[in-house]
Amino acid sequence: MDYHVKDRALAEKGQLRIEWAARSMPVLRLIRERFAKERPLEGLRISACLHVTTETAALAQTLKAGGAEVRLCASNPLSTQDDVAASLVVHDGIAVFAIKGEDTDTYYAHIHHALAHSPQITMDDGADLVSTLHSDKTNLLAGVLGGTEETTTGVIRLRSMADQGVLRYPIIAVNDAQTKHLFDNRYGTGQSTIDGIIRATNRLLAGSTFVVSGYGWCGRGVAMRAAGMGAKVIITEVDPLRALEAVMDGYQVMPMAEAARIGDFFCTLTGDIRVIRKEHFEVMKDGAIVANSGHFNVELDLEALAAMAEARRRVREFVEEYRLPDGRCLYVLGEGRLVNLAAAEGHPSSVMDMSFANQALCVEHMVKHAKSLENKVYGVPEAIDKEIARLKLAAMGVVIDRLTDEQEKYLHSWEMGT
Repeated sequence: MDYHVKDRALAEKGQLRIEWAARSMPVLRLIRERFAKERPLEGLRISACLHVTTETAALAQTLKAGGAEVRLCASNPLSTQDDVAASLVVHDGIAVFAIKGEDTDTYYAHIHHALAHSPQITMDDGADLVSTLHSDKTNLLAGVLGGTEETTTGVIRLRSMADQGVLRYPIIAVNDAQTKHLFDNRYGTGQSTIDGIIRATNRLLAGSTFVVSGYGWCGRGVAMRAAGMGAKVIITEVDPLRALEAVMDGYQVMPMAEAARIGDFFCTLTGDIRVIRKEHFEVMKDGAIVANSGHFNVELDLEALAAMAEARRRVREFVEEYRLPDGRCLYVLGEGRLVNLAAAEGHPSSVMDMSFANQALCVEHMVKHAKSLENKVYGVPEAIDKEIARLKLAAMGVVIDRLTDEQEKYLHSWEMGT
């Protein structure tokens, strides 16, 4: 089997961690049990570019149980858990191409390896796999039935491709499922980002000024958790509706040019480029800590910061110090990459249970319906979204009400009036 991981000897440790995560993923477990019986993905070739974590391992195992041949590479050079990658190779026979800390050339080489079996389905987290297919591997496009996309940044890219008429196969935007973005983005990103920042720095958040750039679902989650830790939270935004919502939620809202002067911690969650730039670094306080949890490290203008600095050094495992000519030191976490994965372990498995349940069921849906779909980005079918919510509630022991016949009739009629 073709693969490229750091060390196969890490497999036993990885297997234990995968088992631990799976205990909090009851929805995906139910899907895996059904897949193993029905084999709805029999003979299907899937290429996945995702964060190689314990939760992703549970998804890969589910897809294989359904009959698929899976090839997996990392969607971020710093997000790979090397023991998990080794376990998937050794214990599950899944071809993995991922090493934590891999350089850019290796990162893209791994994407090419993941595509080497001519996939029929792609699974992406950031659209790098799709982009590579559409640029470097166009000869493989004819065999692709469809794909899924996990994250906001990727969905934005794919919708741009669809709008320009260059997207060559249909994609389901898993990120847009309510059982994904309302929970994974808000509660998962919120907790894991704060976890990554604290692990990297061991600094106290209480009493500090914490600047959150972007008030989408991820930004909401980080702001909520930072405030819960006792920080004074500032939001920067470009969307007036989101900015207004942040004000109504009790946060200060101001431009980054102002926030840069007073922040102790900064975290970008926008999916855009150069959100924190030279003019912001120029006015930051000595000791300011800068992180990104949006997707790619381009949210921070690290080239500008490097050009400004007279010296750089790594002071902790995930903390790089940039010393400026005036003596101020600014600290960047995890090379500006996703801090919750670079310096911590990513989202808790109970949240990823819903996200990856969406992935598994959307692959099944795509296999059944790909021939009737156009080359554009689709939302997750409502029936899948609601079924995952139902299964999650059942797993949590939560029972909800059902409409009576009279209530059902009232909601679907106009004759009854008030």
